[in-house]
Amino acid sequence: MAYFSLLKQLHLTTLAITLALFILRGVWMMNASPLLQARSVRIVPHVNDALLLASGISLAVLIEQYPLVHGWLTAKFFALVLYIVLGTLALKRGKSQGHRIAAWVAALLVFGYMVAVAMTHNPFPFMR
Repeated sequence: MAYFSLLKQLHLTTLAITLALFILRGVWMMNASPLLQARSVRIVPHVNDALLLASGISLAVLIEQYPLVHGWLTAKFFALVLYIVLGTLALKRGKSQGHRIAAWVAALLVFGYMVAVAMTHNPFPFMR
């Protein structure tokens, strides 16, 4: 059980770091900051996100809940794919500043949805 608690704490910590770094990079994107192109800014989020994903997969295996089998994890999986696409549009591939900002806001909304799904274990966390 201690292993589960440590793994969950790692997952929550890397989740908070992911959110903080995404918000920071979004602010830098909106301000056209050269910091967005720094080598560490391009590497650290990927390392953190790899730890986040690995801890999430490990937790799913430990609780024996799997995407495409359990609805809430399926919802999180597809939301994660959408978040990655929107994040890429926001920070790299958006055609204009307006498109990048819209993708950034949309990615933050999807992130919030994923957190709500994780907390409720319900693919429709806002419906009562």
